[in-house]
Amino acid sequence: MYFYKLNCRVLVFLYLLCLVAADGYSDDQPGMSCGTLRDLNLQQPPKRVLLVPLLSREPHTTESRRWSELPARQLKTFYQNRFNATVKQLQDVWSWSDYYRQIELMIKKSQTFDRMIFISHGGFDGPVLANAGYVEELQLSEGKSKLLMRSEAQPGLMNEISIAYVNGENRTFSDYIALHRSDLVSMKFNDLWQQLKGLEKQLQPLDNACFQRYCSADKLSVMVAEHRTYQLYLCELICRKSLFELKTSVEISPERFFHFTKSLSSLLTSDGLIFFGACNPGSQAPKNPLEPDETELLINSSLAGGPHQSYVHLVSKATGRITAGPIGESSAADIVDRMIKFESHRHQHNLCLVSPIAN
Repeated sequence: MYFYKLNCRVLVFLYLLCLVAADGYSDDQPGMSCGTLRDLNLQQPPKRVLLVPLLSREPHTTESRRWSELPARQLKTFYQNRFNATVKQLQDVWSWSDYYRQIELMIKKSQTFDRMIFISHGGFDGPVLANAGYVEELQLSEGKSKLLMRSEAQPGLMNEISIAYVNGENRTFSDYIALHRSDLVSMKFNDLWQQLKGLEKQLQPLDNACFQRYCSADKLSVMVAEHRTYQLYLCELICRKSLFELKTSVEISPERFFHFTKSLSSLLTSDGLIFFGACNPGSQAPKNPLEPDETELLINSSLAGGPHQSYVHLVSKATGRITAGPIGESSAADIVDRMIKFESHRHQHNLCLVSPIAN
């Protein structure tokens, strides 16, 4: 296992991935930003298509969690009408467990496809399922408790959040954790932090001597409003004894990543295409991490002989299959438009196509 520290600035960075776009090819390479359709050993026309709409939404938005099913229906109609292809679609994929359960049944039946199309949110590390399927574990040791919550939003990246607290130090707090475990495990790190800090504020009194030392009325009166607000925030943290310690981390799991890529190569014919309809699967990896102690990305790791130029390059190398995906931002309508143009051999910007032979 590779283990790296993840802090909140990385979460902000990943949230902004879909704002990045690039344009990097000339007209002598019709339709491709990296790679070209020429000389590809690609099944034409497509005969069997598998659609994989992943059901999740961006946090704090009003979009439907089933948004990906609409472009899936549109692509199903396109492939059936244009190529008379047989089209299968995975249903109700809320977590990667849902994905593997349906995929494994297809593999047992020896079903194969020459197009496998994912429709989802995503980033530099591939498709994202926000409903990641948490696994919780309560560890007890020497009067201390630690609630571990693990999830896999992207195949091969295992996220862990831990809440550590002293048993019996505050009975109300301990009881709250015990009674609300099922609610806590599904919360994002920042939301969880705010929830527990709010509870702590109700249960733990401020140390008045500490507060007067750093946030007395005299000290605050000489500060500008912005600095005053921040100083009060710091005093709340420093001058109230904390009831818990909250940590987050991410772990690169080669076993989980290759389990995912094995599912792709098992279902896809050797001359088939994997397409990731999401933001940034074809975007180049950042050359430097944001901070020295922050997590690396899958594409910057040593997986499948990495580091790799993009997630598309990584998956193509790991599966031995032709792989494609957008460079920069993407939308539901964009995913449909890209596949129609691709199958029609029409010119388009910001699409990365990688052959395992050239990769």
